[in-house]
Amino acid sequence: MFSGSSQGGVVGVGDGVVMDGRVPGHGSPEARLPGSSIGAVSDFPLYALSEEHQAVRAAVRAVCDAKVAPNAAAVDESGEFPQASYDALAAADFAAPHIPEEYGGAGADALATCIVIEEVARACASSSLIPSVNKLGTMPLLLVGSDDLKKRYLAPLAANAGMFSYCLSEPEAGSDAAAMKTRAVRDGDEYVLSGVKRWITNAGISQFYTVFAVTDPAPSGRRQPGISAFVVEKGDAGVSFGAPEKKLGIKGSPTREVYFDDVRVPADRMIGEENTGFATAMRTLDHTRVTIAAQAVGIAQGALDYALGYAQERKQFGRPIADFQGLQFMLADMGMKVEAARQLTYAAAGRSERNDPDLTFFGAAAKCFASDTAMQVTTDAVQVLGGYGYTHDYPAERMMRDAKITQIYEGTNQVQRIVMARQLLAGVQSEL
Repeated sequence: MFSGSSQGGVVGVGDGVVMDGRVPGHGSPEARLPGSSIGAVSDFPLYALSEEHQAVRAAVRAVCDAKVAPNAAAVDESGEFPQASYDALAAADFAAPHIPEEYGGAGADALATCIVIEEVARACASSSLIPSVNKLGTMPLLLVGSDDLKKRYLAPLAANAGMFSYCLSEPEAGSDAAAMKTRAVRDGDEYVLSGVKRWITNAGISQFYTVFAVTDPAPSGRRQPGISAFVVEKGDAGVSFGAPEKKLGIKGSPTREVYFDDVRVPADRMIGEENTGFATAMRTLDHTRVTIAAQAVGIAQGALDYALGYAQERKQFGRPIADFQGLQFMLADMGMKVEAARQLTYAAAGRSERNDPDLTFFGAAAKCFASDTAMQVTTDAVQVLGGYGYTHDYPAERMMRDAKITQIYEGTNQVQRIVMARQLLAGVQSEL
């Protein structure tokens, strides 16, 4: 089981300083930094992962090295759902680690969940969408769902009895999610859902779907229609799925349209209050963009690891190509960017765990920076491998193809920059 808060994972001196210049529990009033009123903090883990978070990384990496990575190329080639990866992750409590212990889950905090996703993505990007989308699909329940709804749907997920998907986008409602056309009309103790959702990750595999639909098309005094969120089950009458999309990358994670043809959903499956669904959707993305950042960091790290190994083994002009300064500069930039992306992602994860007021900025910043980094690093990894990097025999080109989607889903990076700018202009900025 996981426990604790990610506050203990990514911290700085300023997090614990009190007015008299001492850090609670660390040092004495006499033990001061030279020329400073701040107490010595020699035993304080400055921006370090806790031992528990390090143990999570070691455990998930062991599972991925043994049972996920060996299947990554075949999953990409066949385009089939990585069932072996799911089975391995589920057996180790890594398929949905964020589910609280009270519902039978592992109780991973936001940082531990990001570490899980990062490590799975390092081995296989398609497989990393198992824990990532399970969090995306259930975050609305965790934020505003009733106790009964949480017990009914989080417990099966924790027991590996199904996965959750998130149905927000539509053919004409991508970045403009509020323009959705899917309707939910009240009929007694039920709502009747009609419409189409597009780009739904793991559609057809997941048993449960968080679906957003218009419940008040013409609200008075509001610019946007009233939107509500519901839990829809795969077996509900009227639910069907389109053919899998033929994608550039993440081929083992099925992406389909989901059709709702007069689907009757009990009113007690509404998530939160009526007409509050759009706010719930946006709050959800604030939290889960951090998981996309973690996925991007993992993909980039996997590419960097392979490029480093290749550069030390490949010989030209009688010496390893890693000896050449021009290539060393490339590797240095790759490593620098990956680590910067990781630190920003972990900082955002801490804010997600605490639900800090600057989470919107940090979630957008982490997702944008990490995904841009993943695209650059994987492209450079292909370059390091030269002609071999351009072939399916080596993983670099797969990682490059997989990286691209991280710049697109859960809000394009252009949208992320709009989000960040609005936050900055509104006066929201980190207080370190």
